[in-house]
Formats: sequence, structure tokens, C-alpha cells
Amino acid sequence: MVRTPINVITVEREYGSRGGEFAHELALRLGWRLLDSELVTGAARVAGVSPELAARFDERLDPWYYRYGKVFWHDAPYPMTGLTDEQVFDSERMLSLIRKEIEEAAQEGNCVLVGRGAACALACRPGCFHVFVYATAKAKRDWFVQAFPKQAQHADQLLTAFDRRRAAVIRKFYQQDWCARGLYHVLLNSAMGVGSMIAATEAAAGLNAGAQREAGDEIRPTGVPC
Repeated sequence: MVRTPINVITVEREYGSRGGEFAHELALRLGWRLLDSELVTGAARVAGVSPELAARFDERLDPWYYRYGKVFWHDAPYPMTGLTDEQVFDSERMLSLIRKEIEEAAQEGNCVLVGRGAACALACRPGCFHVFVYATAKAKRDWFVQAFPKQAQHADQLLTAFDRRRAAVIRKFYQQDWCARGLYHVLLNSAMGVGSMIAATEAAAGLNAGAQREAGDEIRPTGVPC
């Protein structure tokens, strides 16, 4: 059997779980490209907008009244904006462009992709390994208080709100449950520490030096059906 080697790792993460830090260190360890905010910058470049504007749409849905109005504009006998979909920059356009960035990066390989639905976009692509990083409520709260001391009293509400926004984006764009276990090959508790998380990922993905897998022990895509 010809096995497809892993050359793409996606890292989805709860806000405050230090998943981004893990992804950065993992990319350094492997000598691969890290694509985190770079996905947003790439989408901005293609759309011809500033990275600052694109960042406002990162991992967010447009407001409900905008989405309602957009449906009305499309259904109206005479388009009200006079603009094509490619000329309008909103969350839907942003997500479409980021998906293209993700797919192009995966085609090139040797990269670590952070969030933004990468696990869903690449669910049926061989050679991809999907990781979800989570943490206890206390660990996330401690991180938030240290990072944003002026907002410490609202830590729990803001942490929850951030993850709900991420989940809403994935549900809307990919029709998937963001934290569904079936989307990922490995779920890691960041209490392990970054070093142990990297070691576990390398071992599970067969990236250790000299790693060998049993016959038939192929890492399969997570998408159903694929």
C-alpha cells in the first residue's frame, strides 16, 4: 500500500488555550511555514483591501441585518448596489478567499495552518493531519487576565463569546460543528505543555525520525464522506 505522508497540519484552538503558540512552535520544530494571520493578509491582497480592513472580518460573520439585506439585493429585479460579488468585501467574501489560501497552501505542502476552518476545508485531502487544542476554563481565564488585565472582570464572558463567534462561522460556511471530535485526528489539552504537545503530534502524525506504521495503519482524511 502506498501511504500518503503528512505534509500539512491544521491547528484549531479554543480562545485562550495557547493553541496559536503551539502551532508556532510546531512549525519551527518541523521547519514548515506557519500560516495564521498570513491567511488574512493573503486574502486582503487578493481582494485589494488593506490587511487592517480584512482583520475586521477575521473569524466573524456579518451582522444579521447585513445578511438579510444582501439576500434582498440579490433577489431584487434590479440590483441595488451595482457591484458584483467579487467587488463586495464582507465576511462571506473573506471566508471564500481564505479557503482558497488554505487550499493553495495545502497543495504546496509543508505548512501549519491555524484555525479559520482549515480542518473543514481540507477534511477530504490526504496528507493532512488535524489537531484541536483545548484548555480548562481556569487555564483560559488565567491567560486572559494576564493578556488583558483591564478586562479581567469580563474574562469568562469574552472567552465564551470569542469561541461562539468561531463556531458560528464554521457552522455557516462549512455546515460543521467547530468542536466536533470527528473533524480532528487528535485533541490536545494544553495543560500538557507545548513540548509534550509537539511530541504527541509528531508521533501521531508519523513525523518522528524513523517512524514506521503498521501495515494498513494509514492516516485517513477525517471528512465524511470522502
